[in-house]
Amino acid sequence: QVQLVESGGGLVQAGGSLRLSCAASGSSFILHTMAWYRQAPGKQRELVAASQSGGTTNYADSVKGRFTISRDNAKNTLYLQMNSLKPEDTAVYICNAPDTFERGSNRYVSYWGQGTQVTVSS
Repeated sequence: QVQLVESGGGLVQAGGSLRLSCAASGSSFILHTMAWYRQAPGKQRELVAASQSGGTTNYADSVKGRFTISRDNAKNTLYLQMNSLKPEDTAVYICNAPDTFERGSNRYVSYWGQGTQVTVSS
């Protein structure tokens, strides 16, 4: 009932920047926590950054000071501003909404997007 669609990925040189977006759509729902994960080839999926509906954020140590997570609740959209990109940031970045409340079914559901590829060249 809820779809998450990421956009903004691409190829960038080391030191460059990208801004990812995750748009949520569907029937009546309330987003609470939203987060960005990433998964590089041969590695486990890891949490990059998370955003609570009240404004609290947290980041992986590897991206602190370089990435900024934000959201526009009126647009049901999550963002990830990525600056000073490094080759080790190369991964598929996936949007997650782990505690979305669906009014129609009166339940909490976790949703995942399909991901967007970020490739950082040296």
